Amino acid sequence: MPFFGAHMSIAGGLHKAIEAAQSFEMDTFQMFTHSPSQWTVVGTTGDNWAGKPLPQEDIDTFRKALKKSKLKYPTAHDSYLINLASPDVILYRKSLAAFVDELERAEALGLSYLVTHPGAHVGSGDEAGLKRVAEAIDETHRRCPGFKVKILLEATAGQGSSLGHRFEHLAAILDMVDDSARLGICIDTCHILAAGYALWPEAAYDATFQEFDHIVGIKRIKLFHVNDSKKALGSRVDRHEHLGKGHVGIGPFERLVNDKRFAKLPMILETPKEEGDDKEMDRVNLALLRKLLSRKS
Repeated sequence: MPFFGAHMSIAGGLHKAIEAAQSFEMDTFQMFTHSPSQWTVVGTTGDNWAGKPLPQEDIDTFRKALKKSKLKYPTAHDSYLINLASPDVILYRKSLAAFVDELERAEALGLSYLVTHPGAHVGSGDEAGLKRVAEAIDETHRRCPGFKVKILLEATAGQGSSLGHRFEHLAAILDMVDDSARLGICIDTCHILAAGYALWPEAAYDATFQEFDHIVGIKRIKLFHVNDSKKALGSRVDRHEHLGKGHVGIGPFERLVNDKRFAKLPMILETPKEEGDDKEMDRVNLALLRKLLSRKS
């Protein structure tokens, strides 16, 4: 069966995400390793951007808690400020330095995956933007030799000039990166629906994943973000919704959690964290996933 979890807060310390995941009886979890709206790079001399390292005490506390837990595939999501497709030289270099720092943090903490959005080309065009991303990943790999943590490219909704909303974008990056074995794909159900890939009825679900398999390869999928969508098919607007409350609907989630091709993959909720009911709704959404799984078990 899949490993169910959610994105958890690190308020009070990185290890708090583990404690929260355990309290929900999750199988897996996702976290930020710092505030997603702040840069980790703290200064520069020419091209040498410096990241503020994690305190060793924080690393030790986290790894000890993770070892004691039964949680599988611990995952981080990188900062929303990073844009590896940017044509702006300064932003690109800063993004690259921050991304390297993200990967170093994930490796130090013993995480399995680091999820990243490919970025936005900001007018330079798809081809130039995708090449920029591939070059950044190659440079990141060179700076992080032998790392166990794997980078996962996330399929996006396609807002603005964001890349990753077509399966061809993901395939192009994989093709251009020198060591693509160090990469995988994260599929977000909200994002691909908004990008125009239908997930229901069942024939549409089959067609979408058949297309992905033909263009990218189904085995490249290492993780799912299970989110409903506030916006309709093809809207190219990224707005997550609670399961069964949006345009994805219940059917695709039932099919997904029972799809034998994905039976051993982490499936992580990123549903809304409204003030006051975040814990309750995480419990509701997790319970629904488990109920959908049990229907066909």
